[in-house]
Amino acid sequence: MSTTEPAVRNIGTHLARAAERWPDRTAVVVPDGREPGGRARYASLSFAQLHDQAQRVAKGLATVGIGRGTRTVVMVKPGLDLFTLTFGLFQAGVVPVMVDPGMGVRNLKTCLAEARPQAFIGIPIAHALRVILGWGRGTIEHRVTVGRRWFWGGPTLDQVRQAGAAAGDEPLLVDPEPDDLAAILFTSGGTGVPKGVEYVHGNFIAQVEAIRAMYDIQPGEVNLPTFPLFALFDPALGMTSVIPDMDATRPAKVNPERIYEAVQDWQVTTMFGSPALLDTVGRHGQEHGVKLPTVKRVMSAGAPVLAPVMERFLGMLGQDAVVVTPYGATECLPVASLSSKEVLGETRHAADAGGGVCVGLPVPSIHVAILPIHDEVIDAFDVDSVVPTGEVGEICVKGPQVTRAYFGRDAATALAKIPDPDGGFWHRMGDLGYLDEQGRLWFCGRKAHRVELGGERWLSIPCEAVFDRHPAVRRTALVAIQRGGQVEPGICVELEQGAPVAEAVLVAELRALGAEHPHTAAIDHFLLHPGFPVDIRHNAKVDRLALSRWASKKV
Repeated sequence: MSTTEPAVRNIGTHLARAAERWPDRTAVVVPDGREPGGRARYASLSFAQLHDQAQRVAKGLATVGIGRGTRTVVMVKPGLDLFTLTFGLFQAGVVPVMVDPGMGVRNLKTCLAEARPQAFIGIPIAHALRVILGWGRGTIEHRVTVGRRWFWGGPTLDQVRQAGAAAGDEPLLVDPEPDDLAAILFTSGGTGVPKGVEYVHGNFIAQVEAIRAMYDIQPGEVNLPTFPLFALFDPALGMTSVIPDMDATRPAKVNPERIYEAVQDWQVTTMFGSPALLDTVGRHGQEHGVKLPTVKRVMSAGAPVLAPVMERFLGMLGQDAVVVTPYGATECLPVASLSSKEVLGETRHAADAGGGVCVGLPVPSIHVAILPIHDEVIDAFDVDSVVPTGEVGEICVKGPQVTRAYFGRDAATALAKIPDPDGGFWHRMGDLGYLDEQGRLWFCGRKAHRVELGGERWLSIPCEAVFDRHPAVRRTALVAIQRGGQVEPGICVELEQGAPVAEAVLVAELRALGAEHPHTAAIDHFLLHPGFPVDIRHNAKVDRLALSRWASKKV
């Protein structure tokens, strides 16, 4: 008789198997206040406890009418409840709708109206805002409060758990089809109103396997995920997840001491952080001589990671440690990956000269094609239209982790997806880039951020790299300046803190840097900005459209 386990079709199955294999191993750790002397306290669950709590949630929700296929908004702070809830929803086949509170009240109302949720699970303040602002009015039938219920109906999460515990020992673990809807996750909204991405169960399974294989992640490792949604992969990978004591909506403002503390207390081996967080923590660590020898792997995504940011952070780690940069998006992750060894040893030189940012070889399960740049719907994928190696175009991808649609956004889906006559579909990343002779993918910026004038085209990443080399510059942003009825390229500049530079001198020096390269020689507008607007999720994606409006008023 074969001992081979059946294939995983529900991501919640990974947790059930981890509970069988390592019942007493710690699965998740969260901050739980501080001792009188200031030392951190923690609360934790083992894999067995997490699975037991998830099962109580799954079975308890079924008793109150929240079952398979129910679209359910989850607005809960990072913590044990978020883990037990999310895995309970997956195991029951409920469809969690995950939104970032930081996307703003107006966007929240729009996104929830599009998602047409049938249930809402949230902390008291989330429910209060739901009632006052009309979120999900007309569609929400079931309400569960995480904490104390106020003036609305429905059970509390504790009552749901009690109902689940009384429902018997028979496990509830839905066996879905790979194309069954598993979750709706919203994009960061960097180029417009956030869109709800339809994740099917097959997407999640493919993601877990791609991440495990790409980075050789082994059960028993300890991860510090500074972006809460990434923490939800850890139990599926057999990793202990340590949630740091920080405001997840402000990673650039993190207290580095809290990151060091969690790493040292739990002997963290892996860490996920946005480029903005790595920059903040790395600068502090370099200044104070901090060492984190247990960390062997740092993942960073959300925006390109500059070589100096990598170097500073690696200075805190052991000799064999690496920073890896998985490239992708909410609609498809991972697409490709590159390690700091390749960046610092080779690709940074081309990047500094404006060649774009190398994001590495595509992962084995992903096909990449570069298509000509335009903004219209593409009715069918045509292999003959693929641009030659080395030529910049729009990055398109196909594979099992590529999501199929935006929920309630048919027009956006038609624009982003290309039917393949051979079967399946391609996703247009909305990013520009090219493939080199070695098959590596290079990122040249968002399609929406390109500037075009009189047959010339400027791309954000290649242009900005030239000016980012100035020692007084922290970062720059290519913008489209509306002037005299036409669009002209300009560069907004954010200085290093305390940089002693006269504006006229700096502009002259930046103009001289630009003159060294054909693709930046024609840029003539340089504007100092006090602090770039960035996305809430990663604090790393610069809102170039907002900067364009600002710059157009300044010129």
